[in-house]
Amino acid sequence: MAEPEVATKAPENDAVEQSVYPKDTMAQSGASMGEHCVTDRPTPLGASPTGEISKIADINVYITKPSDYPHSPSKLLLFLSSGTGIFSTNNQLQADQYASEGFLVVMPDQFGGDPAPNSANPNAPQEEHPTVIEQVKLRAAETVQSFMLDMWLARQTQEKVLPILQKFIEGAKEEFADAVANGGGIYAVGYCFGGKYVLLLASELPDTVAHGQKLKDEEQGVLKTGPLIKAGAIAHGTLVTKQDIEGVKSPVSMVCIGSFLIMALPTGQYLTRATENDQLFPDEVRETGKAYLEEKQVENEIKVYSGVPHGFAVAGEYHDQKIQAEQKAAFEQMVAWLKGH
Repeated sequence: MAEPEVATKAPENDAVEQSVYPKDTMAQSGASMGEHCVTDRPTPLGASPTGEISKIADINVYITKPSDYPHSPSKLLLFLSSGTGIFSTNNQLQADQYASEGFLVVMPDQFGGDPAPNSANPNAPQEEHPTVIEQVKLRAAETVQSFMLDMWLARQTQEKVLPILQKFIEGAKEEFADAVANGGGIYAVGYCFGGKYVLLLASELPDTVAHGQKLKDEEQGVLKTGPLIKAGAIAHGTLVTKQDIEGVKSPVSMVCIGSFLIMALPTGQYLTRATENDQLFPDEVRETGKAYLEEKQVENEIKVYSGVPHGFAVAGEYHDQKIQAEQKAAFEQMVAWLKGH
């Protein structure tokens, strides 16, 4: 295992191992979703969303448009968020960034009114020296939160999410036919939870699966449908499997996280330490997926960012200059890919 590296400068005292993000899972130690996927970072000072909440196909959606639309042509971009959903200020700000690049952005409520339990407030003051009783209460609360998150995640199945997206896409194609025609199809970006579904929308799937039905083992010769998007880009996808990548037919770009443990130092700086694997998007899945895409000649781009936490690519306040720089680089990667296709 490699020696630890300090993101800025070495601290004068030893760090207590904790995530860059309060209550985050250490080194993403389980194949689940940590707080980084279901809780926002503090919102950048002075930033406020410019879009609006509306409905398309009776599904709630955040819509944000280029300042010169519809006088200038635009392309339709489907934005699939992390577990924090469409009412997250940071998700809205991230969508606004794509609108500023000329995309007409639609961020649907893919959770059907059931976003992840989000009891943490990143802007709330943190107790520096909690008492023993307060620490016990905090651990008990975190256990309950973890259970609630697991229960929520169990409800967010492909059988639930894909039909919502199918219905929404059909409605969006009618609502913004001009943008779809101008782009020659629909583009998509996905963050954390949304990343998995961008890959599925970029795939050719059995018709039953595409409409949210389970494929029976004995079913043979089933019709296939898709892909439903022209090109996609994802950032720090979670719960991605080899099967999710094996159906991909549309060009995809992936912002991935290196296998690093991130620790917050008392100085406010961050310590990075190489670890064996990233359980949220395992190296094996990424590498096998890359080999498969190359074999099938599916255009792809995969870049690994080390020394950053999951969720880093979504709009949010970070004091560490390295994370700020990588956040900007990830956005530029995704925008360039979309514009190039």
